Amino acid sequence: QVHLVESGGGLVQPGGSLSLSCSAPEIPLEHYTVGWFRQAPGNERERVSCLTVDGRTDYADFVQGRFTISRDNAKNTVTLQMTGLKPEDTAVYSCATDVDIRAQACDGFPGYIAVWGRGTLVTVSS
Repeated sequence: QVHLVESGGGLVQPGGSLSLSCSAPEIPLEHYTVGWFRQAPGNERERVSCLTVDGRTDYADFVQGRFTISRDNAKNTVTLQMTGLKPEDTAVYSCATDVDIRAQACDGFPGYIAVWGRGTLVTVSS
């Protein structure tokens, strides 16, 4: 069964913006750490950003200052707002959460019971 669902991917020109959303029909995301990851063809999956329950964030160096992660608890969603997009940002973006009570920090996330979405494709090209 699908626990997380990503949306918002598409084609955007270099320098453009795009907003990705992570929803969870069965999981109250406000109670868990949530992260965004990406994987380009031929590359390893890499962590893009992470957001804890108490509002702590972490960003990969290659997106620092360009991407912002946030929550909307009323909608039970986590958003990744992307600006200043570059061709090298092209990848399948997936969100994940860790439902183990011990997963309360971004360090080592996800380190216990990871729940993933299937991803949404972001293509940055002119």
